[in-house]
Amino acid sequence: MRISTSQFFESTSATYQNNFSSVIKTQSQIDSGVRIQTAADDPVGAARLLQLQQQKDMLAQYSTNMNSIKSSLGAQEAVLDSINNSLQKASELALQAGGGGVSDADRATIANELGSIEDQVFSLLNSKDASGNYMFSGSKSNTPPYARNNDGTYSYQGDDTQLNLKVSDTLSLASSDTAKSFMEGAINTGRTQTVFTPVTAADGTVSSNGGKVSVSAGLITSSPQFNKSFAEGQPYTLTFISRTQFKLTSSPDGADITSQVSGNGAFDPTKEGGQSISLHGVSFDLSMNLKDIPAADQDTEAAKYAFTLEAKPDSFNVSRTPSNPSTALITDSTVDDTKAYSDSFPSNGAVIKFTSDSEYEIYAQPITASSKLIASGTMAGDSITALGVRFDFSGARAAGDQFVVSGNNHQSQSALDTISQLRKALVIPTDKDPDAQKTQRDVINSAIGNLKNASAGVDSARGSIGARLKAVDIQADENISLGLANDSTTAAIGNTDMAGASIELAFQKAMLEASQLAFVKISQLSLFNQL
Repeated sequence: MRISTSQFFESTSATYQNNFSSVIKTQSQIDSGVRIQTAADDPVGAARLLQLQQQKDMLAQYSTNMNSIKSSLGAQEAVLDSINNSLQKASELALQAGGGGVSDADRATIANELGSIEDQVFSLLNSKDASGNYMFSGSKSNTPPYARNNDGTYSYQGDDTQLNLKVSDTLSLASSDTAKSFMEGAINTGRTQTVFTPVTAADGTVSSNGGKVSVSAGLITSSPQFNKSFAEGQPYTLTFISRTQFKLTSSPDGADITSQVSGNGAFDPTKEGGQSISLHGVSFDLSMNLKDIPAADQDTEAAKYAFTLEAKPDSFNVSRTPSNPSTALITDSTVDDTKAYSDSFPSNGAVIKFTSDSEYEIYAQPITASSKLIASGTMAGDSITALGVRFDFSGARAAGDQFVVSGNNHQSQSALDTISQLRKALVIPTDKDPDAQKTQRDVINSAIGNLKNASAGVDSARGSIGARLKAVDIQADENISLGLANDSTTAAIGNTDMAGASIELAFQKAMLEASQLAFVKISQLSLFNQL
């Protein structure tokens, strides 16, 4: 086969260029330490390097998230510690107020100190983080968790959504806690009440409450038992037969259940611990003050007293929208139909909207674009009766007025409301007033139990924070190990093998020199060399 001079030059030039390119490439791999400089160098290896880089970027983001979680949880733990200290101080003051020898003036001083603690806890719960977001509002980080109502109660304005951040491909951790989870869930020990019931004697006379005999409002000792058993038989009637004997009946059939309490209706008012009875998870204290009555008449006096024991009825927290065109207010809200209320009143509360000065619409709280009407009608006088509840108004209404009504079943109570109720109770003079003393004592006893439950909730939240911080540390160690493995694999795939590359470079240089010599020799040949 004949090879033309042009073909020879093109072929040898291409070979030379290829050898030269190989030398340059290998030299570059040695100089940079990177073996795969383009995807064409190793398509499979290049794809694997992209995956490893993505993993490295994710690990870097996880590290950022973990730092954010640790910073956020650390700040929250510090605030919760301060809240817990305040609650413990409030508990000590409650115990002090319930002690003997404390005067009205002493209780007023304690109330002032409780007011400062109340303000402090309120401020702590509305704390902001370094970014200016409220710590305990959940996803509503621009809204303060708590607002103080006009009646001195408090309303939670956040939600129960925790903010989560991923710290690995399979693990997400909450970077926040909501006040609803650790403050609103505190079990309320004061969910019952006692009401004096007049007794009709054989001669037809009706007794009145002279304050000689009393029964405390009751304290919840077992919430599950209360919810399961107490509610079924309420209201109960406790009737004193004598100064040492009582009878207990349940509703609705008036069945005698005296045998269900310890002592079978007998008690010793002079014995320590003998004045307390436990009924279906509720403890009631019985009190006799018959010292100024002759011993022969004490049984007759005690038999004039009977009390109704029952759970507190649901109450309502009401707020008006500041932008309402009128100054109308809801002055009272009471359950009018228990069944209708239980079946239809929204668990998160209701919103009453006026479309005119008398026509209204009711929606479930919160209102969204897809909210549906659950009740509507026209007012009769100054009241609305809907969803089993009667709402009483004062002042003329106007179209555009809006009111938010939230039901309170007293199952739980925030520490803020507990401290507020205790503070209000302590400023009421009770010296030489047995009924006022009983009411105040009930509030104090309930507050002691509620503050204990609130502290337990805060401690639980702090324990959860500690567990998450520990999980962050463990995952950080795991991510460091993954990062080291990633770097090792990346180096194995993408870095230059210096020894192998050096041998390869020497071989390629030899090939380049050989091609140069061959080209020089062959290019000098012609027909004249054969003559």
